[in-house]
Amino acid sequence: MTSEPKNTDAIEPFWRKPLEDMSKTEWESLCDGCGRCCLVKLEDEDTGEIHFTDISCKLFDAQTCRCANYPKRKKLVPDCVQLTPQAVRSLPWLPPSCAYRLVAEGRDLKWWHPLVSGRPETVHEAGISVRGKVHLSEEEVVFEEWPNHIRDWPGRNPRGRRPKD
Repeated sequence: MTSEPKNTDAIEPFWRKPLEDMSKTEWESLCDGCGRCCLVKLEDEDTGEIHFTDISCKLFDAQTCRCANYPKRKKLVPDCVQLTPQAVRSLPWLPPSCAYRLVAEGRDLKWWHPLVSGRPETVHEAGISVRGKVHLSEEEVVFEEWPNHIRDWPGRNPRGRRPKD
């Protein structure tokens, strides 16, 4: 009696294909829900350097780390940047942990990304998200005070340590 040979070819995860080849569902699922891109950013007029703040967009839900009105965000926040493959490759302020950025650079997703872990909470458990770090929206802080809210952590590569079992 002979048995059929087993197919050992592993199916590549969709995020290893070019961004342009992703379906709308695949594209949207790349967002890990960290909320870092929803923070107000300031650009130094002299140097062009981008500074993150701990102030969120007015539509940001600090508990879920998601947009409170994602379908209408462009209408409600006209300067909201819609991520496209071209935008991902040209935006200097995308956080180093951003899945869109990682895939565009040919790198793999991190262990805490919900597509890898299978759980949306790992991005928060690993300390990657802005949950608990953002307490004010852009509507609650006068513009002149925004520079007082500049923070380094959103633009740095997070440690993302695995929680102990």
